[in-house]
Order: sequence, then structure tokens, then C-alpha cells
Amino acid sequence: MIVNRRETLIGRLLLVLLMVITIVPFISLFVTALHPAGTYPSGLSWPDSPQWGNFADTFRAANMGKLLWSSCLIVLGVVPASLLFGALAGFAFGHLRMPGHRIGFLVFVLGLTLPFEGIITPLYYQVRDMGLLNTRWAIILPLIGLFMPFSVVWMRAHFVTMPDDLSEAARIDGAGTWQLFWRVHVPLAMPALSSLAILLFLWTWNQFLLAIVLVDDPQKRTMAGALGAFQGQWGTDIPLLCAGALLILVPTLAVFLIFQRRFVTALLQGSIKG
Repeated sequence: MIVNRRETLIGRLLLVLLMVITIVPFISLFVTALHPAGTYPSGLSWPDSPQWGNFADTFRAANMGKLLWSSCLIVLGVVPASLLFGALAGFAFGHLRMPGHRIGFLVFVLGLTLPFEGIITPLYYQVRDMGLLNTRWAIILPLIGLFMPFSVVWMRAHFVTMPDDLSEAARIDGAGTWQLFWRVHVPLAMPALSSLAILLFLWTWNQFLLAIVLVDDPQKRTMAGALGAFQGQWGTDIPLLCAGALLILVPTLAVFLIFQRRFVTALLQGSIKG
């Protein structure tokens, strides 16, 4: 009992410490964003007269309405395609177990080790030769390819746990491979698909490097990528810069808070199935 109490106490202290380390930077951003524009706040001092209008000024100065639309278009181009291809490949590797599936799956696992920074130079020249520079396709197509290894590994982890008896029963009833996939396994994979969609949305929305390198027009980037142009224009105005960072953070935070139960359910489901 003494050991259990100690472990419980240490665990709670670590959780509190981790929570403080995570929350303090956001509190600092929020407090700094409320200071008068053009000032240089220090520490976590609350301003005498909070400037709530800084958020509206930042929204107008950065033209975030167009940035929001551009980010939504990029997300709609990346997430559905990545879910579709990841589910198809995960089903083939995890449930159909086609010939050579181990080698093919190993290739995707190796793709997880591929950093964005290591391929950005050849990717730039390839996108340029395709005539896609300074377009949203320069972000959408590379992200689909770069997200494929994780999507395939994630979905395979779900499909590999599906019992073969379920597929055999469906085939006895006359279901082909496509019907088996769409009508039987996809509905059962909704927790895994929804959690993967959340991750892909967060990563796409917060994509910075590809947006900066492959797209010159800030209005065609993601909101995170456009923050680089905003920083170049308002880099000396710390409160407005902090307000812009918080506005970019709001959509991702809202999506995670809304769908966090599905995300946690998918993680727990995977841990139970092993």
C-alpha cells in the first residue's frame, strides 16, 4: 500500500508538472497579446488596460479570412485522400495479406523515418518541374505522399485485428472484396479513421515548412505558413504577433476538444486489442 501511494503521488506530481509546462506558454501568449500594440511586455504581467481589440486588428492586418479559406481548401484536399489511400493500403496489408505484403509494409515503415527537411530540396525542384509552384497543389500533393506511411501503418494496426471469420461469413453471403471493404470493414474502422482524420487535420493545418518553401503567395498557404509573412511585417509588434499565433491555434484546439473522445476511444481500442 505504501508503494502504491508513493507511485500514485509521484504520478500525480508528474502530471501536474507536465500540465504546468504545457499551459504556461499559452498563458504567456495570451497575456502578451493583451498588451498595447508596439510595446515589449516582460514576463506574465497582466496589463493595466487589456487590449482585446488586438485580436480584431490582427485578423484584419493578416487578412485571416482568406487564410482560413485557403487552409480549409488544403485540408479538404489532403485529409480525405489520405484517409482513402491509407484505408485501402491498410486493408490490403493488414487483412487481405496479399503476396509480398511484409516487404511492402516494411517500405511504408521505413517511410516513417523520412523527415520533411531531408527531402525539401528535391521536392522543390520536382514541384517546379510539374509547374505547381505557388499553387495549393504544391502543398496538397506532397502532404498526401508524406502522410501515407503513417496512414497505412495506423490503418493496418486496425485491420490486422479484425477476425477472419467476419470476412468469411461475408464472402459466404456473396460479398466481393470491394463489398467486404466498404460495407463490412469500413464501418467497423470508423474509430480508427476518425482519430486518423484528427491527426491529419492537425498536421495539415499546422504545416509550416512546405507552405513557406513551395508557395510564395501568403494567401495560398496554410494559416501557420502565412504566419511567417505576418512575422516579417509585424515582427517588431510582439502583442499583435502573439494574437496572430493564438488565432491560428484556435481551430486546431477546437477540433481536438470536440473530437477528443473519439480520439481517445480509438487509442484505447487499439490497446485493448493489442
